[in-house]
Amino acid sequence: MPPDRRSTRPQSSSGGDAGNREVIFEFISAGSSVKASAIDVATGVEVSIAGPAGAGAQSELKRVALAKLMQRLEREGHIVRGKQPPENGGSSGRGGIVV
Repeated sequence: MPPDRRSTRPQSSSGGDAGNREVIFEFISAGSSVKASAIDVATGVEVSIAGPAGAGAQSELKRVALAKLMQRLEREGHIVRGKQPPENGGSSGRGGIVV
């Protein structure tokens, strides 16, 4: 059976607009687990998570995969939420995530 692929313009997990980004979701079942991937069409950035294949789990996996993708796009400077990116490209040289 081929993977279930769906392309949507998502809402962020907080209910706000996740931007005008097109995201492709891919779900691949393997036994009692599902691998959920979210791919940003504009940049090709992809993230994956795994979770249970139980009923209702797909919507939760989709929400978490989208949140992970948005965090990665923000970290890599593809999107900016509420502030301008630092002039040094976002790197403080110490690693980690600045909160």
